[in-house]
Amino acid sequence: MNRRELLAAFLGAPFALSSGCGMSTPGLPSAGGFVGSSHRVGHKLRDGFRPTVAQDDWTPIDVVIVGGGVAGLSAARKLKQAGVDFVLLELEPEVGGTAISGESSVVAYPWAAHYLPVPLPHNTELIDLLDEMKLLEGRADDGSPIVAEQFLCRDPQERLFIDGKWQEGLFPWEQATDEDLAQLKEFEAEIRRWVAWKDAAGRRAFTIPVAECSNDREVMSLDSQSMLRWFTDHDWTSPRLRWYVDYACRDDYGLTIDQTSAWAGVFYFAARVREAGGESQSFITWPEGNGRLVAHLSEAVSDGILTGHAVSQIVPGQRDANADSAASRTEVTAFQTSGSAVPELRGWRARQVIFAAPPFLTPHLVESYRESITSSIDDFTFGSWLVANLHLDGRPADNGFPMSWDNVIYDSPSLGYVTATHQRGIDRGPTVLTYYYPLCDDSPKAARERLLSLSWEEWADVVLSDLDRVHPDIRALTKRLDIMRWGHAMIRPTPGFFSGTARTDRTRPFRNIHFAHSALSGVPLFEEAFYHGNRAATEILELLHV
Repeated sequence: MNRRELLAAFLGAPFALSSGCGMSTPGLPSAGGFVGSSHRVGHKLRDGFRPTVAQDDWTPIDVVIVGGGVAGLSAARKLKQAGVDFVLLELEPEVGGTAISGESSVVAYPWAAHYLPVPLPHNTELIDLLDEMKLLEGRADDGSPIVAEQFLCRDPQERLFIDGKWQEGLFPWEQATDEDLAQLKEFEAEIRRWVAWKDAAGRRAFTIPVAECSNDREVMSLDSQSMLRWFTDHDWTSPRLRWYVDYACRDDYGLTIDQTSAWAGVFYFAARVREAGGESQSFITWPEGNGRLVAHLSEAVSDGILTGHAVSQIVPGQRDANADSAASRTEVTAFQTSGSAVPELRGWRARQVIFAAPPFLTPHLVESYRESITSSIDDFTFGSWLVANLHLDGRPADNGFPMSWDNVIYDSPSLGYVTATHQRGIDRGPTVLTYYYPLCDDSPKAARERLLSLSWEEWADVVLSDLDRVHPDIRALTKRLDIMRWGHAMIRPTPGFFSGTARTDRTRPFRNIHFAHSALSGVPLFEEAFYHGNRAATEILELLHV
């Protein structure tokens, strides 16, 4: 592709035509490149790569945890608290999954997940974690956490670039017609209805964690259609309301309004609201985003973590073997992802295993697992995201409302950017902007191929060209631009996923292997990963009688 075709493909044909972009690429930062994500190692394992064991060097252990994302770390924390011997194996050089962060001489910054809504009072395990991190000033009479103000997202929180200037908030209020506002009011009333809704057992339709949501037929019927179809059934045709909800779907799920299950769409707006008519829960955040949570979890279990170790095979113990016999143990083999040309294999024989890596890896790594499940291995699909961190030596010029924590561009396929220095109250001088771009192709494979098809120079030009429209001086200010390519960033909650059998099928233990990952909930949230990590660890503690 030439440059005009490139920008049209990734930013839209109207942008490429109206921007008058030339065929030659304007200046790019002198520093930067691709970082993170060992996709080549993962692809080798997917394609059947299995290194040969150099020696019979097996280590007996109580528990092996496969995967060092939030679910794996949460499981490790619970096992550590119970005094259980474990090892956590992580492919990447650092733990955290999509909650990892980076740091410059100016400020720390996120590489993906960057906030946590204040949990509702029933989510006691998560509230205990926040208390453990000394984020709370106390708890209300009903158990609601009182988060210290310095950890809540600082104002101004959000702004939207539309019609050539920035305005406060994310809904395009200034452009809204009376009909837009009338439909918005109807939409909000319907969300309030769902917030108040409870089934015969007293369960809410939507809450966090998802395991506590009602499975009543009325609720689950939402999953039979897309969010766009649900809008159509309500005669909500407002382009501005549809854009707002489409943005929400892209922001949380990497899906457009016509790709997202209506169950997931309503969940986005209803699950974080305490009571009908109330506001969504406030956000807890730090400059490094959820990297702060990862740092706390990993510090507590650091002596049990092995990074740079790719699990290559998991052989479950014999089904009918005595629970304490050698035959009942599961063999887990892994090799170091760096170092010698011939990787040395290490092996563990575990009483129990927690598989906290994404579910699509399970059939590739766990022997005989594919034959044990009734759902399709393709039921779990993951979207691709590009995240770029732009290191600026000054603040770009603004038109309208000032720079906020979250900065969104109305007519962009990206989600805009968050400002790392915002939470520290640094409103002038150098900063880091974290830019998010979900690839919302109907085919996840096509999205991954597009993600990996561009060079750093091409992706950097796409990012800067998108931001050029709102900050004409962005290229001159950007001194470094690093890019993370998340080929399997997070679960895609498409219609039919929540009412299908895949989630329950994949959550059930397979012999002595237990599963923990946010994808098992169908929504890619820290809270869900934390829940599943604790759930899997609890299953094991009960089996080990700890």
